[in-house]
Amino acid sequence: MDTTPDDGLDRIAVVGLACRVPGADGTERLWQNLLAGQESIVRLPVTGDEPEGYVAAAAPIEGPGDFDAEFFGMTPREAELTDPQHRLFLEHCWTALEHAGCDPARYDGRVGVWGGCGVNTYLVLNVLPQYRRSDLLREYPAALLHGNDKDYLATRTAYRLGLTGPALSVQTACSTSLVAVAQACQSLLDYQCDMALAGGAALKLPQEWGHVHEEGGIQSADGHCRPFDADAGGTVFGSGVGVVALKRLEDALADGDTVHAVILGAAVNNDGARRVGYAAPSVDGQAEVIAEAYRAAGISAATVGFVEAHGTGTPVGDPIELAALDEVFRAAGAAEGSVLVGSVKSNLGHLNAASGVVGLIKAVLAVRHGQVPPTVHYRTRNPRTAADSPFTVNDTPRPWPRRDAPRRAGVSSFGVGGTNVHVVLEEPPARTPSGTTRRVRAHQIVPLSARTPEALEQARDRLVAGLREDALGALPDVAHTLQRGRRHFAHRMAVVGATGPDAAAALGEAAGRRAADPARVAFLFPGQGSQYSGMTAGLRQTEPVFAAEIDRCARILETETGRDLRELLAQPAPDAGPDPLTSTELAQPALFAVEYALARTVRGLGVEPVGMLGHSLGEWVAATLAGVFSLPDALRLVAARGRLMAEMAPGDMLAVQLTEDEARALERPGLVLAAVNAPRQCVLSGTSAAVAAAADELARRGVQTRLLETSHAFHSPSLDPMLEPFAALVAEVPRHAPRTPFVSGVSGTWITDAQATDPAYWAEQARRPVRCADGLRTLADAGAPVLLEAGPGRTLGRFAAQVAGPGTVAVAAVRGPRQAGPDDRVLLSAVARLWEHGVEVDWAAFSAPEERHTVPLPTYAFQRRTHWARAPEDDRPTKAADEAGTSPAPPAPAHGTGASPEDEVLARTRQLWSELLGVVDIAPGDDFFALGGDSLLATRLASRMHRAFGVRLPLDELFDEPSLERMAKLVTAHGGALDHASTDPTEKR
Repeated sequence: MDTTPDDGLDRIAVVGLACRVPGADGTERLWQNLLAGQESIVRLPVTGDEPEGYVAAAAPIEGPGDFDAEFFGMTPREAELTDPQHRLFLEHCWTALEHAGCDPARYDGRVGVWGGCGVNTYLVLNVLPQYRRSDLLREYPAALLHGNDKDYLATRTAYRLGLTGPALSVQTACSTSLVAVAQACQSLLDYQCDMALAGGAALKLPQEWGHVHEEGGIQSADGHCRPFDADAGGTVFGSGVGVVALKRLEDALADGDTVHAVILGAAVNNDGARRVGYAAPSVDGQAEVIAEAYRAAGISAATVGFVEAHGTGTPVGDPIELAALDEVFRAAGAAEGSVLVGSVKSNLGHLNAASGVVGLIKAVLAVRHGQVPPTVHYRTRNPRTAADSPFTVNDTPRPWPRRDAPRRAGVSSFGVGGTNVHVVLEEPPARTPSGTTRRVRAHQIVPLSARTPEALEQARDRLVAGLREDALGALPDVAHTLQRGRRHFAHRMAVVGATGPDAAAALGEAAGRRAADPARVAFLFPGQGSQYSGMTAGLRQTEPVFAAEIDRCARILETETGRDLRELLAQPAPDAGPDPLTSTELAQPALFAVEYALARTVRGLGVEPVGMLGHSLGEWVAATLAGVFSLPDALRLVAARGRLMAEMAPGDMLAVQLTEDEARALERPGLVLAAVNAPRQCVLSGTSAAVAAAADELARRGVQTRLLETSHAFHSPSLDPMLEPFAALVAEVPRHAPRTPFVSGVSGTWITDAQATDPAYWAEQARRPVRCADGLRTLADAGAPVLLEAGPGRTLGRFAAQVAGPGTVAVAAVRGPRQAGPDDRVLLSAVARLWEHGVEVDWAAFSAPEERHTVPLPTYAFQRRTHWARAPEDDRPTKAADEAGTSPAPPAPAHGTGASPEDEVLARTRQLWSELLGVVDIAPGDDFFALGGDSLLATRLASRMHRAFGVRLPLDELFDEPSLERMAKLVTAHGGALDHASTDPTEKR
């Protein structure tokens, strides 16, 4: 048989891992424990009244009832009534997705889920004892059946996570979770889905109970599990959950995923009747499934270096398992003692339905890291196993070097009832460059989000620790994973960094904020005076879209200006002499090109403005982006505008801290109001003499003024000679109604179609005062969008804050002439801030030209709370769970207390809500659906309100009146009252 796999088309990549097992809350801690040979089976206290044969040992997990119900859209009451195994599986499916860098809401493919769980003792011990018959009838099926029956494990997970591939619950006892993996692999190969989650959960309750050992039974006599050892005497059942995320290998490599291991093949069968009893194992059945797995993998078993066995540590089961392995490996030519064998059950006990996937996770980590963890408690070979076996029980941490072939492992899991499964693994392939030279930005946007501020802080702390230790991989890969592989929640922070430590430092100082939903953005385009030579030079090196648009503009403008725009933008202003871009004929087309290219770059990232505002020349950029002019026509007109203005008589402009009325009071021959930028920010324009006189007068009055760096008196009568010729030029080109709204600088309100297409408007626009303050107020009145200043500096953003108040969010995309720092960092910081405030970014477009990979990062910081139904007094699962149980519903209102009938109805309605939702503090204005209610709960609420008040309320009316107060008023309006309530004693607990 071949010793190497075929072309890889039938290979499955393990791309995500998640688990919680005794002694470990994740795969990293599990791996550390395994390498250390740590046993996580714990000793329990004894009271002296235990039955004969009682073994005080258990394998518990921390916080079995702790769950972030709000994250998964569940009410506290629903969470309390749901089998904790379902909750554990759901949470770890999400964690596996995050570990794989996949957000199913944005994944371009179907995600399926396969899983199973153990016996639901929680329902029997904790939930059902709370109920009388009438209560059970009311809670069944929605509350109890869907959240507790094994049938709904996978489908509820698919519903909660939005998975659209197959969702199948798998139940084969102890082999459940590894069978789920095998079935998921087959579904991937059949293209029924493009990604698969597979695993299982088991919860042994009460967790603090040991077990009673019986001679010849499966449970350990001394509380230890000793696989393949001469002293093996049984196993210890425990609790745990494990999930793996899988993809077709070719897809995983194409997507740049981290591949932890490759599944080469798998096989599943059943022993049938070839055994002494239903629960007994069979050598023949196990040998057949192992041999079939290697046939499916297309490799020889002799190339495998390690087998993670089922290994329960029972005197009968271990020899049968080893005999089956011997048969297959001997036939393949494996030499005596050449293959290591072990079992994670020696560390954790037998995790029932979760045991197979946890063994798989151990094997995945072993082939990836090149180390084989020890099987603890192993001293001497079981005498019932063959002395010349190809297998050696690994009893010490051992390096696993790569020799002639890749590291390969087998994983077995066998279920009571005879369903056997074997999976063949190989170490992940080395990443190879694509062969295409691709650009990688010098700076990266690192976005982070969560559903709550607390979760965001914890996520920040985890990520910062990893970045500081340089333990997460290259920063471009970290950023890529956070951008495209994680769900983006309302509480956000985003920073820009060049290295991991740089990003860590920025995150350490960042403040989280709640993003608007949905956030709107408006573009601001500054006018002449903001430009400088060398502006955005760095962006031409880092942003292909920006560079392409500048090239496009430069080719058109060269014939108009006689200069190459790219040269003006590439070099900073000379130390001596004037800046070439102070000349009007060059400044206006250069500034237009830069602002247009910036806007196109940002729109290419999926950021579409709901409105635009341009200051003087900037309005031309807005009009062109809105489709009023074509780009070539706009560039020629802007160049002509600059030439005509340059030919006018020189003059000056003066910024003054005055109101509009105060500024107009200074108007005189040769001096007019040119712009109203903010409540106390105006600009005067006129002859040099008139401007100088006004400046002297205002200085004597203590008014601050600033002479602007302009060559002419724009927006003044000095421009009158150019208006008619310029209007004629505008009339020669096609003009169209704007497709995107923008503000008129002339009126300060939204431009009309007639204005936008009128040549005279564009001539007057250069002469009339710029009503910037009114325009900014128009934008604010349109819903206070986030403002992006797509031009040099942040002048318009400061004006906006003065107009609309301190809550205004204005983001600058380009540094001003006196600001330092790389241009790309400034632009990326602007994109990061937009995203922080709720503006969605097309991260796929953002990273499209770069070669990046998805890497495992710290996963979501769930804000778990204990949701645990109270067991009867003698059978409480844990003291902590009992003390943290769901708070009781508020008492029913008592008659005769002097309360009005309306108040009594309100109080009883609040109690009904509390019983259904598990929420205690409910305000009159709270919304039933906002607190977690849904249509099923609303149906049950209507039924309970009928019994409580004697009225039948139509569901559509309840949906229309979802607040507590309005719902209570609805009861009263229909004639309901507490006096009509049912007196059936079975209605109350």
